[in-house]
Amino acid sequence: MSNFLGEFDCKLDVKGRMMIPVGLKKQLPEAVSEGLVINRGFEKHLVIYTRKEWDKIVEDLSKLNSYEKKTREFIRYFTRGASELPLDSAGRVLLPKSLLEYAGINTDVVLSCQFNKIEVWAKDAYDAQLDDEPENFANLAEEVMGNAGRGNNE
Repeated sequence: MSNFLGEFDCKLDVKGRMMIPVGLKKQLPEAVSEGLVINRGFEKHLVIYTRKEWDKIVEDLSKLNSYEKKTREFIRYFTRGASELPLDSAGRVLLPKSLLEYAGINTDVVLSCQFNKIEVWAKDAYDAQLDDEPENFANLAEEVMGNAGRGNNE
């Protein structure tokens, strides 16, 4: 599994192309040969995966019970808009217009690395989300991470 690091400010050109920042491109050596996949995020943002990570996700989805309506709906909504994202010779990617509209992205973009994926946010939406940081981040950390690694013996 890839573990990406960093936060990068980018701009889209008039055609919707984005230059992959050098610091991120160094973390994506397989992207040129294997390609990337972009998809909708759960919030109003986009998510970029390496082709290898996307294939793992698709494999997990294919194991779900497609006879259940909620499963079919989830798969349909989760994969809606998923697109290949090849790099051109200049190191740019063309973000699909429908996905840009979904995420409210116009020109200014923030790429936020999250473990095996790269979140793509409209800069104003990303900044607004971070402005909503909980009053007591330590309490949130305890709630989310407090029992990590201990198991639930209750």
